[in-house]
Amino acid sequence: MADLTTSFAGLKLQNPIIISSSGLTKSAESNARLAQAGAGAVVIKSLFEEQIMFETTQMLNDSPYGHSQDFDYMSTFIRQHRLEEFLNVIRDSKKNCDIPVIASINCHNDAEWVNFAKDIENAGADAIEINILSLQIQNSANYELGAFEKEHVNILKHLKQTVNLPIIMKLGSNFTNPVALVDQLKLNGADAVVLFNRFFPFDVNIDTMQTTAGEVLSNGSELSNPLRWAGIVANAVKNMDIAVSGGVHDGDAVVKSLLVGASAVELCSVIFEKGPQYINVMKERIASWMDNHNYASIAQFKGKLKNDDADDTDLFERTQFIKYFGGKE
Repeated sequence: MADLTTSFAGLKLQNPIIISSSGLTKSAESNARLAQAGAGAVVIKSLFEEQIMFETTQMLNDSPYGHSQDFDYMSTFIRQHRLEEFLNVIRDSKKNCDIPVIASINCHNDAEWVNFAKDIENAGADAIEINILSLQIQNSANYELGAFEKEHVNILKHLKQTVNLPIIMKLGSNFTNPVALVDQLKLNGADAVVLFNRFFPFDVNIDTMQTTAGEVLSNGSELSNPLRWAGIVANAVKNMDIAVSGGVHDGDAVVKSLLVGASAVELCSVIFEKGPQYINVMKERIASWMDNHNYASIAQFKGKLKNDDADDTDLFERTQFIKYFGGKE
């Protein structure tokens, strides 16, 4: 029988399917259901700085009392309340789950969010995933090239000084050179990277002429970009654990990710659509593919198609259609 166990960020997973930070992982009860359904690990839903600021502003706008003088007090109060809720989810999930529980921090700078990591460690999390996805840092004409990458490294360094947990860096897809950044993160102690975090979907309503949210859930067509970069990074940065995220919607997508060098995948959209029971469908497909190709373990085929074959390099690095689709009409 196919052995689906894998190692990611120093954690032993029963299988490579990690449920990513989302509404699916916001409570200990739902995490226990995901574990029972066969997930390899769960990433606790992130707490966002902008969420706290939004709640603070809303409460003050609804208040008959002052505004500016109360903002700091209310912000601190809401922050502490939300952080304690977050820690309780970690504690309770660890009591009710027999799979790794990964805490997710969404931070924009090297400040108190990083210091909060010690509380996360004390709450029993098995690892910390850092999400620094932000356009605010990069949308200025005065932006210093490379500053966003340096922020990733600085936050990682601070975390490594603060906790002894494995640190997973979840990257956005908006870097000039993901390979160089992953290499620097590895040199500074990162235990794994996730390629890639998904931007909040943006759209425009042409009837109301307003900006609006786009499609919240991903689809299978989004797999191409993280798959490509996972294969490139796996070859260029040796011994770095990688998880593919974005567009992983079936067992085949998991196999593809493993073949290009990933150790695991992160997903949530397909579980929103099909329910936790679909985890076992995906696992069965992975196992049947392994049996059909005479692989007894993931280690036997992981990385077989990463970007180290001269014949395939052009496919990994091809950015233009003309060579392969120039004759298509």
